[in-house]
Amino acid sequence: MTQTLSDLPELGQWRSFEELTRLQDAQLGHLLTWAERSPFYRRHLAGRAAPRTRADFAGLPLTSKQDLRDAYPFGLLAVPRQRLATYHESSGTAGRPTASYYTEEDWTDLAERYARKWVGIGPDDVFLVRTPYALMITGHLAHRAARLRGATVVPGDNRSLAMPYSRVVRVLHDLAVTLTWSMPTETLIWAAAARLAGHDPGADFPALRALFVGGEPLTPARRARISQLWGVPVVEEYGSTETGSLAGECQFGRLHFWSDRAIPEVYRPEDGTVVPEGSGQLVVTPLYREAMPLVRYNLEDAVELSYRDCDCGWNLPTIRVLGRSGFGYPVGDKRIAQHELETLVFELPAAHQVMFWRAKATPAALRVEIEVAPEFREEATAALTAAVRSRLGVEAEVRGLAPGTLVPHAALTVSQDVVKPRSLFGPDEDWDKALLYY
Repeated sequence: MTQTLSDLPELGQWRSFEELTRLQDAQLGHLLTWAERSPFYRRHLAGRAAPRTRADFAGLPLTSKQDLRDAYPFGLLAVPRQRLATYHESSGTAGRPTASYYTEEDWTDLAERYARKWVGIGPDDVFLVRTPYALMITGHLAHRAARLRGATVVPGDNRSLAMPYSRVVRVLHDLAVTLTWSMPTETLIWAAAARLAGHDPGADFPALRALFVGGEPLTPARRARISQLWGVPVVEEYGSTETGSLAGECQFGRLHFWSDRAIPEVYRPEDGTVVPEGSGQLVVTPLYREAMPLVRYNLEDAVELSYRDCDCGWNLPTIRVLGRSGFGYPVGDKRIAQHELETLVFELPAAHQVMFWRAKATPAALRVEIEVAPEFREEATAALTAAVRSRLGVEAEVRGLAPGTLVPHAALTVSQDVVKPRSLFGPDEDWDKALLYY
């Protein structure tokens, strides 16, 4: 199959959730045909009649992360290997990594989905990609989408020693970067590094138009703080290596699931049921994935999915992503999730300049540490202690740390010495680096 942009649904092509469902159903049969070409799904769906209705589809078994691991490396391959364009693996944060592969035609869908940014990506943009370019898909995805829209890409891999934070700040400033792609935490680290370099993040980067972020849960409070620091919109993106982009934000701040390209469902671990919307773990069926079709794949991310109208007019469900941290840890008789505590931290006054924190849940209390300037330390720790007690209903031990404790200043200012391998050295050179380059 040769898939082009004209073969894929576009925003605005449907006018209601009912039309969206019919659009999904029209592609679902093709997806299931592709799936049955893979060894895994020939076994997984054996003896089951081809679904003819949405109710039949809801009766198909879920696909788990363990299924993907057990099928490594090519048990889910549904096309000849000669058609593959790229191979990827997930980060493995929840266990052994899972394998994924895409054809060039699959990439047409992947890139266009990511490029659906309300801010817009165009030829006048300089786009800094600050996520991994290794086996994970994230850096490659943003790079491909930016080039699809004609932007200039700066490949600032955040796992490369050749791109320390001091260079990130220099590139942002000197190249007049307009758009960036990173985890939310990265943008806070850039702000700290920029200040150490003598820059004001909100004033000294006038070309910057927006910060695209993803890869970790983001609360409204932290988003607001990042936007205030840099003076630009923070635009959220949600996806995975196994699926590519799954959701993007509209101009009204809602994260919409790309349901014209994938069917979302919600698995409820407490009773084992799968429902069209509500709270639970996200189950997804990409509709235009040919190399490695996935049918009712449980991503295990905690989400809230709902179908409601939005002023953007996209007629797409909204999704709130809590991540696996959404399950939380017990403290006393409560269960505390990261997003709950993050909200309280970033609701502290901006003047306190609290950007970095960590916490440990114990049976008796939450132990929280925040970086805060000495002149605000007493006020900030008292306010956060009171907020945890009143809002979360647990005891808290809050400690203020000097800036540079959790995120060392040396890490923000160092210029990494990156060398190529060599074997011959002069009399005053360090030959302990022979054959090693870092």
